[in-house]
Amino acid sequence: MVWDTDGTRRRLRDAALVEFAAHGFEGTTVASIASRSGVNKERLYSYFGDKKALWDLVLATELERLATGVELTGVDLDDIGEFAGATYDYHASHPELGRLLQWEGLQPGPPAHAEVRTTHYREKVARFADAQRHGLIDSEIDPAYLVFALIALAAWWQTVPQLAEMITGAGPHEEQARAARRHFVVEAARRIASQPGS
Repeated sequence: MVWDTDGTRRRLRDAALVEFAAHGFEGTTVASIASRSGVNKERLYSYFGDKKALWDLVLATELERLATGVELTGVDLDDIGEFAGATYDYHASHPELGRLLQWEGLQPGPPAHAEVRTTHYREKVARFADAQRHGLIDSEIDPAYLVFALIALAAWWQTVPQLAEMITGAGPHEEQARAARRHFVVEAARRIASQPGS
């Protein structure tokens, strides 16, 4: 019998995503990942080494998917509002990413793949700074702060859905509320980044 190595790895990674998002690194066990995936613990160890290596892989994979799903285009970012809107859409469709990042923030030690991730975000900051030099967005705003603010504006709705519901009175799965939230994110991003007087 030929063993489906890729399929087994994927099942373990998918199970780890669910477990880590729900319980964090400390609250997740190798046994719970193995049980959810239907794959024995020994295969997890042989494929990934240990729980920490699997945690790092899961987080890196989800962040790569985000980077691929939400790309900056053009020096003017084509439309900074739509960049924020696409970020909102991604987090709305993948709420586990926000949970993973929250769990990571609670852990001691450096973030997973910090150097690669820092480079990725610094590239975004450089693109925003370039747009400022071309007079396309407000040059008075620190571009690093702007990148962080837009990501927070787009992602926080899914990261703390209970708070969003308490404040707005609408649940995260109501289509009308979701559309209204996205519209707000897009317009707020445009206003935050627009040149004064424009």
